[in-house]
Amino acid sequence: MATPAAVMKLYGWAISPFVSRALLALEEAGVDYELVPMSPQAGDHRRPEHLARNPFAMVPVLEDGDLTLFESRAIARHVLRKHRPELLGAGAGGSLERAAMVDVWLEVEAHQLSPPAVAIVVECFAAPLLGRERDQTVVDENVEKLRKVLEVYEARLGECRYLAGDFLSLADLSPFTIMHCIMATEYAAALVEALPRVSAWWEGLAARPAAKKVAEFIPVGAAGLLEHPPKQQD
Repeated sequence: MATPAAVMKLYGWAISPFVSRALLALEEAGVDYELVPMSPQAGDHRRPEHLARNPFAMVPVLEDGDLTLFESRAIARHVLRKHRPELLGAGAGGSLERAAMVDVWLEVEAHQLSPPAVAIVVECFAAPLLGRERDQTVVDENVEKLRKVLEVYEARLGECRYLAGDFLSLADLSPFTIMHCIMATEYAAALVEALPRVSAWWEGLAARPAAKKVAEFIPVGAAGLLEHPPKQQD
């Protein structure tokens, strides 16, 4: 009899939009996993046992048998490559061209959408929790940057149903958790609701069962949400 596969373990605090990105991939994959809770306030990410998993003292970290991974997008890719390759443009019905377009729009999310979105979330939610006033200049600058990115998304979604083509992919799922935070700010209407295709795309993502489950882990504005402020490396 074959030995049952070990349950994957995900280390981190689920309230982080980066940990929850990995959680979303696990939920979409429909696999069993264990979320190993950690506390940023207690400094769990700086303990020797966690530094052995990730020398950069960050979360999330995934253990899949003997394989240990960090970086949320790398974790998401691994989980989906193993269990839902169609969400990477591969597998049945996939092609090199589909996979390439998924990669393109994942890079857009990582380098164009995420930096201004993270900056807005830090100022809107982390700053008050850390006892300082919001830097409105930073917010305004990054709202404008994010607006321009979402206008590109609006144009792209006029060409195809989803970002990588007429199929759902990780390129659509990866922005969900940080955009969930953006939607809790006063800028949601100007950034998303003003763009009909982006708005419909967002509503479709938010209605997915996996997204609904993961959203429960991110009570935006709750004490401690961003006491470990997000950084791009997560």
